Amino acid sequence: MVVIRLARGGAKKRPFYNIVVADSRVRRDGRFIERVGFYNPVASGGEQPLRVAFDRIEHWASVGAQLSPTVERLVAQAKAATPVAAAAA
Repeated sequence: MVVIRLARGGAKKRPFYNIVVADSRVRRDGRFIERVGFYNPVASGGEQPLRVAFDRIEHWASVGAQLSPTVERLVAQAKAATPVAAAAA
């Protein structure tokens, strides 16, 4: 099964997550099919905390990929933050 989930990166005490499409059998930070965004929970200043490629998320969901609960929450949060992008999609 294909899942859309977070893959952790960054340093100790400074997490950074890539939103990736991966096979469910592959480990969390292992091989992935496609990177569709990122989440930076410790973004400060002018840094962008969240970026999601809505078109790619919709494509993978249409072919059967399952979103993890955290990614579902982040996608909903991103859609609420950018109503223009959500209305155009």
